[in-house]
Amino acid sequence: MAYSGNTGLTRIIKAAQYSWQGFRAAYKHEEAFRQEVWLIILAIPLALWFGENGVEKALMIGSVLLLLIVELLNSAVEAVVDRTGMEPHKLSGRAKDMGSAAVTLAILNAILIWIFMLS
Repeated sequence: MAYSGNTGLTRIIKAAQYSWQGFRAAYKHEEAFRQEVWLIILAIPLALWFGENGVEKALMIGSVLLLLIVELLNSAVEAVVDRTGMEPHKLSGRAKDMGSAAVTLAILNAILIWIFMLS
């Protein structure tokens, strides 16, 4: 995409529109993202309830937000790989596997943080 020439408030508004389009596309097309959105809808109130201080609350909420971020990036990688072709290629498979591994680590990170904070 070429440079749009947008600056200042126009650039911020356009960036927000593109971000919203990305959220909508992920929610519409990615089952894992939908599940994680519902998880965070439950997790935020629980973190606010169970977190004993601001740091604990931030860690608990941040760990689930990080999971959403990683899921979005993984979905973006998968979309680009699928766009370039559906024929099997070892680099395509490696990219998808690495994205999946990143999501797995983000899930593990969230689980460990919540276990530590709730114990």
